Amino acid sequence: MNSVAMTVASMLFAGGCRILAVPAAARAIRIPRAALSSHHNKHAPSWGCRSSHNSNTALAGEAEFSTTDAGNLTATSSSDSFPKYDRLLPCPSHKNPPRIEHLVISEGGPVLELICKALDLPPLYVSDLIQFGAVYYALVCPQPPPNATEEQIRVFKEVTEPSVLRKRASIKGKTVREAQKTFRVTHVDQFVEPGTYLRVHVHPKRFPRSYEIDWRSRIIAVAESYVVLDKPAGTSVGGTTDNIEESCATFATRALGMTTPLMTTHQIDNCTEGCVVLARTKDYCSIFHGKIREKKVKKLYLALAASPLPTGIITHYMRPINMAPRLISEDFIKGWHLCQLEVLECRKIPWPTTAIQDKYCVEDCGWPSQDYAYECKINLLTGKTHQVC
Repeated sequence: MNSVAMTVASMLFAGGCRILAVPAAARAIRIPRAALSSHHNKHAPSWGCRSSHNSNTALAGEAEFSTTDAGNLTATSSSDSFPKYDRLLPCPSHKNPPRIEHLVISEGGPVLELICKALDLPPLYVSDLIQFGAVYYALVCPQPPPNATEEQIRVFKEVTEPSVLRKRASIKGKTVREAQKTFRVTHVDQFVEPGTYLRVHVHPKRFPRSYEIDWRSRIIAVAESYVVLDKPAGTSVGGTTDNIEESCATFATRALGMTTPLMTTHQIDNCTEGCVVLARTKDYCSIFHGKIREKKVKKLYLALAASPLPTGIITHYMRPINMAPRLISEDFIKGWHLCQLEVLECRKIPWPTTAIQDKYCVEDCGWPSQDYAYECKINLLTGKTHQVC
């Protein structure tokens, strides 16, 4: 397999963003949701209890506070502020509002028990969250943002006091920065010691279309080292920060009856459908990544545009900051990433019907309906995230 050709149908009408917010400290400080903009930076923590979050956050807006004693784990406000919970499955067809809880534990114990008591959540629901990969821990509470309240700063200083940290055997030999790195909680009985920071994605991002797919029929090829899947639109290749359960890798593994989970080798957007290569071994992950670096993987996209595009190479430059919005420029800017793609073909087609938009999970971008759209075949020359836009 010297070269891999991947044809991916990308619906450029798709759009949308996540609403985010901040803060939380050792004593669960409740903060109403505030609108934030953010993107990727994997697990950069934000402070705030009762906050919505998408990994790398920036505070927007003032908030009023009410406090509960997370140390005694008797917070009950979730029962009258949020809907009742049961299980994560079956998958709801509607979207729940973003909700992330940030806690610092002052009394050690099993993680499931502590979360249930602190957030007034049923054990089965918390167990589901852990299975989904929606619960994270860090040995040491993260640094509060510059606009943190006096109470948040006080709590942070209290739990990260050098004299306090010196007593914790679990962080000996680690710098504070190393101890603040977050990891997924993987078991309901995992013990968390006093001072541990917990981030609980109470409303994980869901993928209801995953349950509508005949996954076995989407398998294109099965080899000794890899599987090629025709990824459906409206699904995630390898999962999200808060949901590794509802992913193509998980469902393809089950459809093939494999005991060893398939692994991702590359990504395409959730709204995109097309060929993805899933590795059966870690060695093949490395091999495939090498093929990408050596440009032995050819990526062809079919994209819809509202107006015609000329064939040929399109060049632009992208700001090298891994967060939304992705800023681009047609003019060269020093330090910005070069993004190049080649439009191979552009043909007029009927404007997508409502049924087609539903099938491909196309979200309303506010564009007025037209008689025609334009289907472009694109050869991706560079592989920068979101460069097809």
